[in-house]
Amino acid sequence: MTKYITALALLMTLSAAAESEDTNRPSPFYPVTTYSIVCYDSATGQFGAAVQSHWFKVADVIWAEPEVGVVATQSLADFSYGLLGLEMMEAGKTAQQALEGLKSSDPNSDVRQVAMIDNKGNIATHTGENCIAMAGHRVGPNYSVQANLMEKATVWDAMAQAFEKTEGELADRMMAALEAAQAEGGDIRGKQSAAMLVVTGEPTGMPWTDRIVDLRVDDSPEPLQELKRLISINRAYDYMNLGDEYFAKGEIEKAKEAYSKSAKLAPGNAEILFWQAATMVSAGEEDTAMTIFKKVFEMDENWRILVPRLVDSGLLPDDPELIERIVAQ
Repeated sequence: MTKYITALALLMTLSAAAESEDTNRPSPFYPVTTYSIVCYDSATGQFGAAVQSHWFKVADVIWAEPEVGVVATQSLADFSYGLLGLEMMEAGKTAQQALEGLKSSDPNSDVRQVAMIDNKGNIATHTGENCIAMAGHRVGPNYSVQANLMEKATVWDAMAQAFEKTEGELADRMMAALEAAQAEGGDIRGKQSAAMLVVTGEPTGMPWTDRIVDLRVDDSPEPLQELKRLISINRAYDYMNLGDEYFAKGEIEKAKEAYSKSAKLAPGNAEILFWQAATMVSAGEEDTAMTIFKKVFEMDENWRILVPRLVDSGLLPDDPELIERIVAQ
């Protein structure tokens, strides 16, 4: 309700903007010149956004809310387009209406680059005439790609083609778009940070689960490489959590399959293997667990020290003989 009232108040302000310059909201300039993508999966309702820039902590560019929409606000950016755009779309405005309303109260809309998608899949994109060249955007089925201060004017078309040709989850398709942009030269200043966000189609009532992907590389010489690595690790932990859910339901074979996928996505991750082994002990799969424990202890002896400490927390059985067997691996 609070968001709805806020958005209505904003709409009233925007309606009056044409009559008085005093109603214009503050108009900051953050030179977050960059390339980005916003997208919508009509089958799942998921919204996604991804971005890379030669600017510290570029994640501020992308905004998304389940069952509401997604926004990217960049160039000489005003980040309030993200928050206010979502609030206006939640209040019932289309992406185009939200974008036009915000532009009308922004005296510097000519240097903004903004893309929005609402929960009906409507897309609105604006590249201000005074955005730093090379600048442009392309809108396609359920997505918009936009870029400014690029080395070449081929960047946004390359992003669009990569997104359309790539199959799989939104994260994979957006990653392909970012890599295609960089292959065309990307940001003329170079590389520094990247981010990706994917939210569920409908809110679950548990905001921490609504963000399927929420990853940031705030400062790195190779932000896209690091983002791609984090996507793989994020997926590995998703499978590990799925394995835990199957285990809790007593579906042991499905749990083992999920744990196996997790381990393959993050080879050498002792954390994932250790908790997989601990869960297998609780499932009575002791022989399987011992093999995994052995691998973990070879990676780092500290995991061996941790084993007996889990008994008091109920994470391993209070069975001295079993604990001794585990530690001996």
